[in-house]
Amino acid sequence: MGRNWLIGVVFLAAFVIVIAPVTGSNVHLKGGSHAEPAFTDNGLPLTGAGDLAGLGNGDVLVTLVAMANPTATCGNPGANTWEAPGQNPAPVEVTGSVAIPDEEIKNGNTPFSVTTNAPVTPIPGAPDCPNSQWTEVITDMAFTSATITVEQPVGTTVLTVSCTFSSPTTDGSVPKTLVSCTSS
Repeated sequence: MGRNWLIGVVFLAAFVIVIAPVTGSNVHLKGGSHAEPAFTDNGLPLTGAGDLAGLGNGDVLVTLVAMANPTATCGNPGANTWEAPGQNPAPVEVTGSVAIPDEEIKNGNTPFSVTTNAPVTPIPGAPDCPNSQWTEVITDMAFTSATITVEQPVGTTVLTVSCTFSSPTTDGSVPKTLVSCTSS
């Protein structure tokens, strides 16, 4: 009886050791408890980057969802001239994802960089222009918030980082002083 019990415990421990590394147990951004991703406003898309730690084995999917206040201009179809900038459509959501294969994860760590897609432009129907015959083109995006979601394995969320920008972004690197994030 005692020997069978010991064999059972050893088998169970070996099974746990083999299965445990499949998913991360404490996925987080490297750099301490207040680590935040770096953001770059590329005009129309937004890029978020950082280093992940605490990952297990398996592919990772990193998704960036960002909200922005777009700036647009309206083109007159008859004269093919553009109105002065200042047409501001409703806030726009843009997304992007990057897959990181298992072999790029080293000791539970990997860097990531994910860029959103640009918004749909010209805007169908030109809702902010004098009529639908005009052409409305988004010329810039001022980002107000961003959420990074990490999945490992794909379909299982292991980290969500929600960030707000204290003032809308302008083109270029977003200063760390304007970024405030929470992780869950």
